[in-house]
Amino acid sequence: MQEEVSTESVDVLAPSASQYGAWTLDAVLRDAESVPPEVLRELALAGLTLQPTPSQAEYQHVGATV
Repeated sequence: MQEEVSTESVDVLAPSASQYGAWTLDAVLRDAESVPPEVLRELALAGLTLQPTPSQAEYQHVGATV
């Protein structure tokens, strides 16, 4: 059985709005100690590049670019 990840928000940013200058997926996970491996795997399978994103309090941030 897969564990559900509590998601606070997910945004898709155009290159002009992204700090990386590329299409960016920005996700915030709630009550997670780290980004679950299954989330990282799905991003990699989709061909996205993970970007270093600092976490804050009980929130984990995931940034990935095309």
